[in-house]
Amino acid sequence: MADDSGTHLRSAGDPDGAVPLEEIPLHSTNLLTVLDGDGTVRYESPAIERVFGFDQDELVDEPVAEYFHPDDRGDVVEAFETVVASDGHTVETVEYRHRRADGSYTWVESVASANPTPGGYYVVNTRDISDRKRRERMLKRANERLDAFVSVVSHDLRNPLSVAQGYLELAEEEAPTEHHEPVENALTRMETLISELLADARDRDRTTDVEPVDLAALGETCWRTVETADASLAIEVGRTIRADRSRLRQLLENLYRNAVEHGSTSPPSQPQEDGGDEVAVTLGSLPAGFYVEDDGGGIPADERDRVFDVGYSTASNGTGFGLDIVQQVADAHGWGLRLTDGTAGGARFEITGVEFAEE
Repeated sequence: MADDSGTHLRSAGDPDGAVPLEEIPLHSTNLLTVLDGDGTVRYESPAIERVFGFDQDELVDEPVAEYFHPDDRGDVVEAFETVVASDGHTVETVEYRHRRADGSYTWVESVASANPTPGGYYVVNTRDISDRKRRERMLKRANERLDAFVSVVSHDLRNPLSVAQGYLELAEEEAPTEHHEPVENALTRMETLISELLADARDRDRTTDVEPVDLAALGETCWRTVETADASLAIEVGRTIRADRSRLRQLLENLYRNAVEHGSTSPPSQPQEDGGDEVAVTLGSLPAGFYVEDDGGGIPADERDRVFDVGYSTASNGTGFGLDIVQQVADAHGWGLRLTDGTAGGARFEITGVEFAEE
């Protein structure tokens, strides 16, 4: 608080410990703390009420280290002591948990000024990083789930696939039939998908091999590889785009699969009995790209921010990886991806920022 002349900030418990206002950079929107050389608080800016919930003068004359999380205290104290001992040559930045007025802890980042004020005080600039830490924890959990998924794909799926391919070869030798070719194509496609999915999971930043792709032709090919039951596809595009063919195929197949699985009231492996809930899927054109939409039940607005998260699925047998792969493919191309309402009330995924090949 200011003294009678308005030129000093005085600690609540030590009237003689006034800190000159001109020694403190008061323009910051972060929390500013003024410490003496032994780590005692001499001043807290008003932001302390927003960041930690304390009254402005509540921690004045208190050892600041008492409010650090026990697991972080040693590192923070060591960083401050390094600044004090450096004679103005060292700036220390440290992330740690600080106790709030309600007893909980929140993550913050503090930067201690390298140069003490003329009066020997140290100004520490602190900002709340709890949201960033929360995102880091979510990303860590997602990566752990992804690692587990990679393990399942690389071992538990490839082994039975190899067995199926071996028996198919024997069947072709002993009793050739026209039905073997589509089975072989499906198994080959499964092997390709496994390889590409593993590559995406292990290296999300791998470069794309861009080439002209006939979107309508590829869209039709992808539809034949997805289990669609009685669903129908309408292709309303007629342009060639520049894209990584393999990755674009992943994007379309996963959007088709999502439309069929979530747009229908019946499992995709079962034909519709009453003819009333067949899903109609459309691959359509946009001025800056294309879209895939269905006429199913749609996705509630409050869930749309979550559908692209790894592991999120509303289907009991869903893996929660399909739309995450779609997001990966869009990001790899630099495309925009937006989920909105379909023309007939279902879900519509719009891909924009697409480069069209010269025609």
